[in-house]
Amino acid sequence: MSTEKDLEQLHLDDSESASSGSRNSSLHLEAKEPYDAKDEPLPSPVSARQPAPANKPKMSAAMIIPIWIVLSSSVIIYNNYLYNTLQFRYPVFLVTWHLTFAAIGTRILQRTTHLVDGAKDVNMTKELFVRSILPIGILFSASLILSNTAYLYLSVAYIQMLKAFVPVAILLISWTFRIQEPNRKLGVIVFMISSGVALASHGELHFNLLGFIVQALAVVFEASRLVMIQILLHGMKMDPLVSLHYYAPVCAMINLLVIPFTEGLAPFYELARVGPLILFSNAAVAFLLNIAAVFLVGAGSGLVLTLAGVFKDILLISGSVLIFGSQITPLQVLGYTIALGGLVLFKTSGGK
Repeated sequence: MSTEKDLEQLHLDDSESASSGSRNSSLHLEAKEPYDAKDEPLPSPVSARQPAPANKPKMSAAMIIPIWIVLSSSVIIYNNYLYNTLQFRYPVFLVTWHLTFAAIGTRILQRTTHLVDGAKDVNMTKELFVRSILPIGILFSASLILSNTAYLYLSVAYIQMLKAFVPVAILLISWTFRIQEPNRKLGVIVFMISSGVALASHGELHFNLLGFIVQALAVVFEASRLVMIQILLHGMKMDPLVSLHYYAPVCAMINLLVIPFTEGLAPFYELARVGPLILFSNAAVAFLLNIAAVFLVGAGSGLVLTLAGVFKDILLISGSVLIFGSQITPLQVLGYTIALGGLVLFKTSGGK
């Protein structure tokens, strides 16, 4: 994956998310060579470094990277605060709210700014929607819901460590379906990241098996989503806001169908306690992250953006310790350092 052509989201944890404070996320890859970034809020399916139109505003890397780091970290910390401090423990509802906010927001921007002009270049047919957008949207929804649910059981710091496994999951799926051939260099990278994440897990003081399984499934769904983008949307280019413009309504509708079977009416009863200001500002921060991602896509080289993502994760883990009192052990620090080394090697080698 050429770092000049293909930039991944640096994970809406995440949402992560549209909410999480993933994913998280956010730069996204051009469809032909997916790689996730670990955590951005609404990781858009495909994005590429395309020359920005003359009428589209630009920002320097020195300006946008700190803004992106602050917003990306804020999304994850804010969601964790909402789930565990305010005890609003309804991740499906929160993800649905973020996606609804994003769907409305992108349409307002489309009518008032040039930030979503790229949508004019996408020939969205019924066949493309049913064959590609819908199945990828289902995976996207599952990934967002699961990654947000993990915050109910695991610390922010440990979840960030587990997200380092996403590139390994992508490689394993690609090798299984013969999309990419394994080689010695990739084998070393898989070993480094896997060993690092295993050490981090072994050193986790408050390990929760259910939370681990939920986050592991989120990684599987996210990796599958990126591989499907590679197969189904090969060659298509959409920046984060354009892809959000198409995916947010689809995912919001899917999640609305899920809420009655998972959380029912309970989150609606809690809305008055939490208050509209908290919910609105929470969704607004996640949406601002996606706007920042548009400026980030063309702001620097792949290596600069990779290092910015690594720096953000380190700050986020440190913030989790300072703000939420998360405990990390020397073994986890060692393991995550090894995993980050494998991640940087993966990106600088072009994923080949």
